[in-house]
Amino acid sequence: MDLRKLKTLIDLVSESNISELEITEADGKVRIVKSEPAGAVQPVAMPALTMAAPVAAAPLANGTAPAAAAAAEPAVPAGHAVKSPMVGTFYRSSSPGAKAFVEVGSQIKEGEPICIIEAMKIMNEIEADKSGKVTQILCENGQAVEFGQPLFIIE
Repeated sequence: MDLRKLKTLIDLVSESNISELEITEADGKVRIVKSEPAGAVQPVAMPALTMAAPVAAAPLANGTAPAAAAAAEPAVPAGHAVKSPMVGTFYRSSSPGAKAFVEVGSQIKEGEPICIIEAMKIMNEIEADKSGKVTQILCENGQAVEFGQPLFIIE
């Protein structure tokens, strides 16, 4: 797309009431999004929250507390957690039909690729930050992951 045409489109969006414009042509695709002015405040409707008083677990007839309260806390896996350095989509292999980089029980070395996270159509190889044995794989292939989310447990 030619620069003059692009400039004209930007001017049209900025002077109009539309907030977003996307044009696809044979030679490419352009998306223009108008940002809100810095001083503008958008009203946001927040749902009303009701506060409930915490309910204490009643002791059973034999005087013991229910075990459900102890089971409610998630168990922290033992070992070193390899965490996601970015938001994206987790892949265990380099392509859909390829062998996974690591399996449970695999011995890995620091710096060795262990998975791929796709972010903004870029495939980012994630390397092990510690040598050891993979004891758990905490994500499914194709799962969306968050920044800092544990991916693997290494011992």
